[in-house]
Amino acid sequence: MVAVRIQVVVEETERAEFRRQARLEGQSLSAWLRQAGRARIAEQASTARFSSPESLAAFFQRCDRRADSGTEPDWAEHRRVAEDSRRRGLTET
Repeated sequence: MVAVRIQVVVEETERAEFRRQARLEGQSLSAWLRQAGRARIAEQASTARFSSPESLAAFFQRCDRRADSGTEPDWAEHRRVAEDSRRRGLTET
């Protein structure tokens, strides 16, 4: 492994906050920043991705099961309310 140096521009208050946290965790600022970067990469890698149309459909089915059992108003009713509101310039709520 060949180590390289990078420069990161942060506000002075951020640097102090990062350094303080690194010390609390018993690390140098550099080690703390590397660990934070690795954690961010690992977090992104572990985020669930939809691998197929079926996995997407299964996701929406799970969402539907968790959703409130109420029904949505009829689309024609939505349009009527919106059009009435536009004519009056007021909302019904």
